[in-house]
Amino acid sequence: MAKSKKLKLDIEPELVAQAAALYESLGLDLSTATRIFFLQSLRCHGLPFPLRADEPNAVTLAAMEEAERDEDMYGPFDSVEEMMKSLNS
Repeated sequence: MAKSKKLKLDIEPELVAQAAALYESLGLDLSTATRIFFLQSLRCHGLPFPLRADEPNAVTLAAMEEAERDEDMYGPFDSVEEMMKSLNS
C-alpha cells in the first residue's frame, strides 16, 4: 500500500459520531469508509450517489401553505383566464 496522507476535515462532532457508529455496524472505521467514498467517487467521476433537493425549502413550503389557505385558488374555474387571474392575485 502506498504511503498514506493525513486529512483534516471540519465536520460537526455529532455527525462524526453518528457516521462512525454507522460504519462500525458495517465493520468499517472512518478512514476505510472515507477511502471507499473516494474510490467510488473516482469510479463514478463524481459523487457516488444522486445529489438532489427532495424537500421543499422554507420559501417554497411557505408558499405551498399559503396556497392551501387560499380558498379562491382551487376553483372550479369557467375559463383559463379566470384561473390565471386567481393564480396571479
